[in-house]
Amino acid sequence: MVDSTPDASPHRFPDADVAAIYRVIAERRDMRHFRPDPVDPALLARLLWAAHHAPSVGYMQPWRFVRITDRGLRERMHALVEVERCATARALGEREEDFMRLKVEGLLEAGEVIVVALADGREKHVFGRRTLPEMDLASVACAIQNMWLAARAEGIGLGWVSIFDPAELAKLLGMPTGARPVAILCIGHVEAFYPRPMLEIHQWAERMPPETVVFENGWRDEVPAPTGG
Repeated sequence: MVDSTPDASPHRFPDADVAAIYRVIAERRDMRHFRPDPVDPALLARLLWAAHHAPSVGYMQPWRFVRITDRGLRERMHALVEVERCATARALGEREEDFMRLKVEGLLEAGEVIVVALADGREKHVFGRRTLPEMDLASVACAIQNMWLAARAEGIGLGWVSIFDPAELAKLLGMPTGARPVAILCIGHVEAFYPRPMLEIHQWAERMPPETVVFENGWRDEVPAPTGG
């Protein structure tokens, strides 16, 4: 993956730095199993710094981070997730039992829980969003990915929980009209990182080969469906 050929860009980082970037991308995992050890505040600050330095369309910086330190609030959030977990299982039909066996969150175990939300008042940001208003959400996703990669480099697990009713969570956290929660992030120490993505391990799905998602000069319809147990 690392290319240090003579015609490499003069702006290229040293080989070891480049290799580290690709390694952290390859070894990032959506973690569900955590130890209860606290996360050092300085480390958490670094992860939030990484998130806040993500790219954002029109430099709108639409992300907001809500750190959850109240145990009772965590438990109420966990209850919201559990309601949606059961509803999701029923919607999956024949895969309901398989889904219910999966661990989908670590809300009660992780050292830190952070809700990432879209800010209110986003309609005033038109730059880059006039025809693609969803670019605010894309910007927030970039912030989460920055945090995820930084956490993996620090040896800290991060799991993105999206199984919840956003309106109910917004109400629980007292968010203003127009703000919307996008993710619950469980962050903390882990015994080990999964050797492969958890959903691959449990034969829920497999990663699609790159050639099935990369086109040239137009759309290609004959993309094979992903396989999975």
